[in-house]
Parts: sequence; C-alpha cells; structure tokens
Amino acid sequence: MINIKQQEEILIKIGNILEKKIIVYAIGGTAMMLKSIKDSTLDIDFVFDKKNDREKFILVLRKLGAKESDTALVYGLKNNTPIMLELDNARFDLFMNKVISSTFSEKMKDRAKQVHEFGKNLIIKVADSHDIIIMKSATSRIKDLDDIITIVKKDKINWEIIIEEAKEQINLGNNNFVLSLGEKLEKLNNQKEIAISTPIPKTVLDQLWKLLKKQVKNKNKDKKPREK
Repeated sequence: MINIKQQEEILIKIGNILEKKIIVYAIGGTAMMLKSIKDSTLDIDFVFDKKNDREKFILVLRKLGAKESDTALVYGLKNNTPIMLELDNARFDLFMNKVISSTFSEKMKDRAKQVHEFGKNLIIKVADSHDIIIMKSATSRIKDLDDIITIVKKDKINWEIIIEEAKEQINLGNNNFVLSLGEKLEKLNNQKEIAISTPIPKTVLDQLWKLLKKQVKNKNKDKKPREK
C-alpha cells in the first residue's frame, strides 16, 4: 500500500532520473489519488502509448532497485496484461495502449485534462473518471469494484460517455469489452449502497446489452457460409 506523499516522492525521483520528458496516463488508484478521490493504493497503474517511453521508465525503476513481478498472480492468463515491477511499498503496473479487454483510446487521451509534472521529465496525464470506470471494468479484481463504487458516489457520472466509449471499443476490435463492462455494472447495481444512493440507470444496462446482442448477431452473420 502506498499513500499520496509516498507516491509523490517516488514519482519525483523517477522524473529526475529520466533523461528526456515522457508522457504517461494514470489510471486506476493512481488517478483516483491525483483526483483526491482516494488517499492510498495497492499499485501505481500507468498506460504508455510509446513503447520506447515504457522501456525508459522500466530502466529507471530498475536503477532504483525495482524487481519484476509475476503478472499471472494478479491478472491470471488474460490478454494485454502489464509489465509489473515492485519498488519498496509500491507495485507498478505498466500497460502498453491496451488494458486487458479495452484500449486506451484517442478519446480517452483527449478526456485526460488534468496534468501533473514530477521532477524534471515525468509528465502524468490523469484519466477522466469515466475512463477509470471503464478500465476498472476490464479486470476481475475485487478492489476494482470497490473503486468504481467510490467514483460513482463521489463524482458526477455522465453515463452517455460510458455508452459512447463502449461503441468506440467495439470499433477498435475489443470484442469482449461490452460483456465485461455490462457484467461489472450489473454487479455494481446489485450493491446495496449503490442501489440506494446512486443507482445506475436501467437504460444504461439496456443499451449495453443491446450493443452486445448486435455484436453477437454480426458475428453469426460473418460465420455463415457463403453460397456457391
């Protein structure tokens, strides 16, 4: 577990060792801490859109004494898992463009308006709350459901943004995304504290299942043999 002060100290160290400026996108608990929604996290989650930047970041972590962790222990055998490194009390989960069943899309990058600089060369853009929900819906970790509950209770969520991003993820070829998101939000709606205080509108779930049915229908069409 790492708190806000510890996170800031370690990110400043990294920023000062990096030789050139790099931009990373904070998702998950890290983003929630930078948004003052949460005061501690188990891991520091970053998405990179340049392979070279991730390699430079990993090199700095290793210089600081970080050791690589077994991704399968946390994410199982899922696709698009991060490179994981542990340093002191922090575990870094470093994703490359994709987070399990979702892509950190251009629209997500555009929504990442909050920017922080650490040290000389580390620029962190913080994912929008809607996109933190989306990224956390891609995993099966219990703590991610708890974090989504926290975001929904503390932030004003425009569910239309979630629906539009679901369509974008389908366009990007992430076929399992809508199912993962729908299941997570349905499970969320069954939580007593959400059901009473800030229930997810039924229309949102209906739209997601409609998208899923359309996906299945299109997939079945593609499978049909062509007439000779």
